[in-house]
Amino acid sequence: MDPTLTSRAEVLPRVTRIGAPTPAPSPSPSSRSAPTKAPAKASTETPTKASKVPAPTLSALGLLTVLLGAALPMVDFFIVNVALPTIDRDLDAGPAVLEMVVAGYGVAYAVLLVLGGRLGDMFGRRNLFLWGLATFALTSLACGLAPSAWTLVAARVAQGAASALLLPQALATIQSATSGSSRGKALSYYGATAGIASVVGQVLGGVLVSADIAGSGWRSIFLVNVPIAAVALVLALRSVPETRSAHPARIDRSGTVLLAVTLITLLLPLTEGRAAGWPLWSWVLLGISPFAAAAFVAVERHGERTGGSPLLPPSLVRIHSVRSGLLLILPFCIGFGGFMFVLAVAMQDGLHFGALAAGGALAPLCAAFFAASLLGPRAVARFGRRTVTGGSLLQGVGLLVLAGTFLSGWPHLGIWALAPGMVLVGFGQGFVLPVVFRIVLSEVPPAQAGVGGGSLATTQQSSLALGVATLGTLFLTLSTSVGIRDALVWTLLAQLLTVVATTALSTRLPRAVV
Repeated sequence: MDPTLTSRAEVLPRVTRIGAPTPAPSPSPSSRSAPTKAPAKASTETPTKASKVPAPTLSALGLLTVLLGAALPMVDFFIVNVALPTIDRDLDAGPAVLEMVVAGYGVAYAVLLVLGGRLGDMFGRRNLFLWGLATFALTSLACGLAPSAWTLVAARVAQGAASALLLPQALATIQSATSGSSRGKALSYYGATAGIASVVGQVLGGVLVSADIAGSGWRSIFLVNVPIAAVALVLALRSVPETRSAHPARIDRSGTVLLAVTLITLLLPLTEGRAAGWPLWSWVLLGISPFAAAAFVAVERHGERTGGSPLLPPSLVRIHSVRSGLLLILPFCIGFGGFMFVLAVAMQDGLHFGALAAGGALAPLCAAFFAASLLGPRAVARFGRRTVTGGSLLQGVGLLVLAGTFLSGWPHLGIWALAPGMVLVGFGQGFVLPVVFRIVLSEVPPAQAGVGGGSLATTQQSSLALGVATLGTLFLTLSTSVGIRDALVWTLLAQLLTVVATTALSTRLPRAVV
């Protein structure tokens, strides 16, 4: 990957201003620091060649490193899906606590993502990336060593917070240390990583649980993060440049609190309500959620009008590429998150696949997604936003094929019987997600790279968690009355509604993809 230059606003070392006194040449160190009088015409001159400091650039190794760091939180959102039955047996967790293992991570992750991006703008994205890797490794170790179910829940919440510190820095570094065609390619790679890591998470989880390395069982799905994060930390020290906003905004305390209240009051009852029997508190929280969201929007608009530092600047959402892309990501990731969770449960509880088979059944989807993500840049250059429309339609066809497969072959289905539908779904998703990620960030100013990346990641993560909560609840509720097969088919058909929404919204994307 050719190194490219970013905006001069991202350069950390200060360069000599035009018209400022220039150092006098001298072999003595002390005399070099003494300024000499500039001639009268100096105000019209540019800085000397020696005084120019190159902007930070992201090398191929640096890009690989930030993508590796970004993959870790995404993998861990899904890696537990195939391990839940084993965790239940070992820790006597029960359905409500098991859902907290998933929801605790997802909610903490979603709530703190924008704040993590803002902190990177303030204190340096490389610096926060390193801290994020270190804390992610430590919290993963705590998850792997958890002695009880509730200890595991607490460790997962902490791991979600570490992920929120880590992930926005990857996007912001790409946005700040690349430009032109290199930025477009890097953002496409990031989008591909987001999708592939999600699928690989469940495949890897199945492999590790089945391997039962040194008797570790499900614990290995968390412990494996420690050496990977350590390698990423070493690589980051060598290859990731430091960038930060030239004029970092202050922390928006009221916006942060209101965003947290909005997401918690929405995601927590939807995730935990069914398992807890829909108690009064779940309905109270759901009732609070829209009012908290309205208050958040009002506070952010007021903050920008009065010259404050809103957590999510409304002006950012007014950018066409950002607004249209985020709107599309919402239904796409709701469907994607629900799809991955429901399949993991149905294959293990309904088809009686082991953890390895349940993960292996997704391998064709993963391979197809990867292939589509490689073909995506060429397709975008030729077809523009129609690439997303075509990918969404292809995903819908794949869902119909899978629904028909489950209806006709249940319960005598193997991995290969599911492969055709999985391949179609994977190709479709691979032509959607990487392209949309690229579109969302294509017009975000480098100075707002942190908040832009945090907004994108928050939308993605909140939608994934919402998909698990809504489609997962639909599936689990129906499975007790109509059986697992019919519950799965109805859930896949419900996901088609998100595909319809994605297809319609794809026509509102910018015609040309930068």
